[in-house]
Amino acid sequence: MDVSTIANLVNAFAVTAGVIFAAAQIRYYRQRRQRDAMLELVRSFQSPAFTSALRRVLSLPDGADAQKIREVLGPDGEDAVYLVSLTWESIGLLLFRRELSLDLVDDFFSGPILLSWKKLQVWAEEWRRELNRETGSEWFHWLAERMMEREKLSPPVPAYIAHRTWREPRRRLARDGLVGSDSR
Repeated sequence: MDVSTIANLVNAFAVTAGVIFAAAQIRYYRQRRQRDAMLELVRSFQSPAFTSALRRVLSLPDGADAQKIREVLGPDGEDAVYLVSLTWESIGLLLFRRELSLDLVDDFFSGPILLSWKKLQVWAEEWRRELNRETGSEWFHWLAERMMEREKLSPPVPAYIAHRTWREPRRRLARDGLVGSDSR
């Protein structure tokens, strides 16, 4: 082999290695971005304001309209409704844009989303008519429909039942000294 051939092989190897490294970095970046979005989602759900608002919304009768919301929740009840509605709206849009996965949203929020929609669907439709704008709560509506479709195909099974046979991988148990180091 002459020097030119060796140089071309080295160059081809370097370019291939660079492409593989770049692909791995892009994959890592996407995974990290998805994990960050998930963590932000969980943080927003765990805020005292959202928790309180969701609790209040879930105390409403199914199909509550604006008058019923004011009657049951008081004068600031619609603030709770807006907070819950806009949170689900944001999650719907993030899901549509593939910033979140449907599995993730389903695992974390399918119950609260569907229950909220049962309570607030009439209010949302009333709000659209009042504003003369069909885009009110559009992504919340869309998200609730995705969750309903999903539950028709596969009814929800609680994690404590669906994953009752889950076990931590043995290598981690051995590393942490929880089982003998000779186990595999």
